[in-house]
Amino acid sequence: MAWQRCIALERRALFARLPELVGESEPPARLHGDLWGGNLHIDEQGAPCLIDPAVYGGHREVDLAMMQLFGGFNARVFSAYAEAFPLSPGHSERVALYQIYPLLVHVNLFGGSYLSAVQSALSQYI
Repeated sequence: MAWQRCIALERRALFARLPELVGESEPPARLHGDLWGGNLHIDEQGAPCLIDPAVYGGHREVDLAMMQLFGGFNARVFSAYAEAFPLSPGHSERVALYQIYPLLVHVNLFGGSYLSAVQSALSQYI
C-alpha cells in the first residue's frame, strides 16, 4: 500500500533524528505500557487503580505522552507529577514523538483511521 511506503520513508528520516530528539538521558522508569484513561479506575474509597498493564522499562515521558493521547487525565495529574518529579527541558516538544509508537499499534490493530494522527505526529519531527 502507498501509505506503508510513505510511513517507511518517514520512519527512516525520524530514526536519523532520534538522538537529537529524545531528550536528556535518565535511568529507565517502570512504565505501565498502556496508560490511557480507560485503564484508570476508581475504587470504593475513591483511590485510583490502574488496570491492564503491559509493563516494561523505558523513558518516563513515554507513559506521560500516552496519558495525553486518548484523554482521561486532567491537568492536575500532570501538574502534580511535574511538582514531584520535574521533567527535563523540552518535554512538551517530545509528547508527539512518544505517541508515534502507540499510534502505529492502533493503525495495525484498528486500521487506517489512525493514519492521519501518525502523519501529524511525524510531521513535527521530519
